[in-house]
Amino acid sequence: MNESEHGYPLEEYDFERRFDERVAFEWMQENWSKSFMFCGLYAALIFGGQHFMRERPKLNLRRPLVLWSLSLAIFSIIGAVRTANYMLHVLTTSGFKQSVCDPGFYSAPVSKFWAYAFVLSKAPELGDTVFIVLRKQRLIFLHWYHHITVLLYSWYSYKDQVAGGGWFMTMNYMVHSLMYTYYAARAAGMRVPRACAMIITATQILQMAMGLTVLGLVYRWMHEVRCPSYVDNIMWGTLMYLSYLVLFASFFYNSYLKGSSREKGTKAQ
Repeated sequence: MNESEHGYPLEEYDFERRFDERVAFEWMQENWSKSFMFCGLYAALIFGGQHFMRERPKLNLRRPLVLWSLSLAIFSIIGAVRTANYMLHVLTTSGFKQSVCDPGFYSAPVSKFWAYAFVLSKAPELGDTVFIVLRKQRLIFLHWYHHITVLLYSWYSYKDQVAGGGWFMTMNYMVHSLMYTYYAARAAGMRVPRACAMIITATQILQMAMGLTVLGLVYRWMHEVRCPSYVDNIMWGTLMYLSYLVLFASFFYNSYLKGSSREKGTKAQ
């Protein structure tokens, strides 16, 4: 183990060490607007796909769905471990403020690769919806809205290396580790307790609340210390996280609490 220029203890894999983040930044700065093209194609495909499948029988796709969800679960777990390792190092050596404001997440050994992998992964993750459409499952607003806005905001933010990115990406990796593992287990036919789904949605709500907190702190500190960001980025991020918080809280209530309240009322009668 040796030390990087960031003072970060290195235990890198070869592909992490060789990754050139400067090339990644240049590509994203020149091409980040292509995220709008991806989202436009995505919307056309899923809603056009729903129309195409309307009079056709649903597809099973159980095995491809298991492989798809399992691959994303493994990717998210590794990403969570690698990025959390960096964030924990910053928290323990430099404190919470530095963990929020530190732009080194985008260029530090290990985390630099996983930061770029994170933003790129938001494009293939759009494939989640293909399974919903082809299996003729209910496609809720939260699902496709979340996919589109995460892709747009992630690419938009990465090109500017804004403060708070370490928290946003690490939290998302962690939540997706749970979520895609759950999806893989369900697709494989395993009986997963209802409580697991509730816990995952609860962690998503906590993620949105923490995202809003981090953005608020970035806005507060951006002129006091080196906490690089832009008011436009903070504004769009706040609107995004706030909308997620409302939508996920509503989903949690309607999915897990509303039915229980009705059952209790019926039993009381």
